[in-house]
Amino acid sequence: MPRVHRERLTFPAPRRLRHKSEFDAARTRGRRFGNGFFAVTVISNDKTGPRLGLAVALRVARTAVERNRIRRIIRESFRLHQRDLPAVDIVVSARTAAYGAPGAQLHGSLAGLWRQVNERCAPSRSA
Repeated sequence: MPRVHRERLTFPAPRRLRHKSEFDAARTRGRRFGNGFFAVTVISNDKTGPRLGLAVALRVARTAVERNRIRRIIRESFRLHQRDLPAVDIVVSARTAAYGAPGAQLHGSLAGLWRQVNERCAPSRSA
């Protein structure tokens, strides 16, 4: 029986935005779009794949438990959709409507945003 190699869907450090300069570059030069739960800023990168940065403000979710819940949902959704995304840096900011929203709604909202990122920011195939 042949062995099937499956790429693991992980979220390693190279897939994360970690420095203030990376967040600032996305915010100043990136494309913005969003929905009721999240705002997304996207800028192309010279890496091999997409990278994610999170911004869940204290005013959005007053407790650390809720902020961390929102962050976990965003990271999990990104982890599952990262193969479908172009090489871009993505900063996801939570909006106040995300506070207390059911996880299924947040996952659906993020799936729609990942589709938008793929449609609007993928390199043109006509070249």
